Amino acid sequence: MNLLTKATLVALTLALAACNNPRGGADYQDPMGAGGGISSSALGDPNDPASIAYFNETIGDTVHFTVDSTELNPEAQTILRTQAAWLSRNPGYQILVEGHADERGTREYNIALGASRAARVQQFLIGAGVPSGSIRTVSYGKERPIEVCDAPRCWDVNRRAVTVLSR
Repeated sequence: MNLLTKATLVALTLALAACNNPRGGADYQDPMGAGGGISSSALGDPNDPASIAYFNETIGDTVHFTVDSTELNPEAQTILRTQAAWLSRNPGYQILVEGHADERGTREYNIALGASRAARVQQFLIGAGVPSGSIRTVSYGKERPIEVCDAPRCWDVNRRAVTVLSR
């Protein structure tokens, strides 16, 4: 195999790898059953105030963190209070809080940081009246980024906790 053919194969492989979506496509079913495996039809109508789609888009399902922190800033607290109020009006949902980190740091450190962020959100929601038995947590660390790049804007969006609802 000549050098040009090898270079072409490497370029094609890299191009295909760049198309990989770590959160899965619309028909993706997460084998672990947590986050990303819900089809859009299961979310309901975003105009229905009792639907998961409304919760995600209008209430807000994500809070962000600063570097190496689990502290909830005022904006995050407002979002979580709004989530708790919505959940009290719409009982019967199971809640999975996903903890995430940016890609800097070791895998182990980021798994622990994501777990701490998810636990912090869980504690806040329980303190705001959400039944503790309806909330589970999971940490994905740096394994499920929203943005992949070596820049602060990507790191900022990846440091988050996401509230995922199911019936």
